[in-house]
Amino acid sequence: MSRVVVVGDALIDEIRDHKGVREFVGGAALNVAVGLQRLGVPAALVAMVGDDEAGEHIRTYVADHGVELIATEAPHGSARAVSTRNADGEPEYEFNEASQKRHIGFDSAAVTDALAEAPLVAVSCMALDDLDQVRALADAVEYVGAPFAIDPNPRTGMMRDLGLFVTGFERLAARAALVKVGADDSHLLYGTPVDALRARLIEQGARAVLATEGADGASIEAGGVVVTAPISTMPGPIIDTMGAGDAVFASMLSALVRGVPRDPDQWRAALHDAMDAAAATCRFEGALLRLPTAIHGDDFDRIGT
Repeated sequence: MSRVVVVGDALIDEIRDHKGVREFVGGAALNVAVGLQRLGVPAALVAMVGDDEAGEHIRTYVADHGVELIATEAPHGSARAVSTRNADGEPEYEFNEASQKRHIGFDSAAVTDALAEAPLVAVSCMALDDLDQVRALADAVEYVGAPFAIDPNPRTGMMRDLGLFVTGFERLAARAALVKVGADDSHLLYGTPVDALRARLIEQGARAVLATEGADGASIEAGGVVVTAPISTMPGPIIDTMGAGDAVFASMLSALVRGVPRDPDQWRAALHDAMDAAAATCRFEGALLRLPTAIHGDDFDRIGT
């Protein structure tokens, strides 16, 4: 199987809470790429990674998980997100200069070759308010003809212009085989409920829209049909919600690569698998995708990174 190419962010997550300070390799796109690899789907990651200590940690981590890293220029070093957890485990973020000025180049031979061979290209947490960057990605994907999926993953601390971000997002979403949006994303970008945004994106041309609503579960609209799934029930407390959305996206990308669902039952089965991955991921600290087997049996990544 050729490698799915995931485009977006790679960074160090610095977690601060009552237990102290811990660091994890993360970033939404990196989490998705590693998640795909753990689901048995080869993945490559196109992301900005600096030539610094943090960059070495990122490179080692993705290599350990079998992900091919295609690092683009990082003039401000590697990105870092400092997250302070509230009582519910939800993170509140602060981003360094490298995160705020992130940029990915699509003109290198390594990026072009990877895109040309990809069975699917996925974007998560890219600077969609940089319309030149959006145009370059759209042109590259259109040129190679690869199916395309996107999770905008907006972050207020990384976004420079909300209006431009929405414009960039909709330019890419309109041609996507799958768009993932969360309830928080919908309120931040549009000030509307996520089911209204789901319908809007379908009307604009997205072939399938996955909408996540936290404790209220998730839904997928595709082919004129909407299927829903509740959050999955699993033993043990919720430890960390940081990687839940990335686990859902990676699981759905895995389903697309193995064969696009053709009817409501197939979409429903894929959605339930994605919700299982999210629920298992939330039972561990860090954003590494987990499967339900990790709760009941041995998982060599149980303690995170």
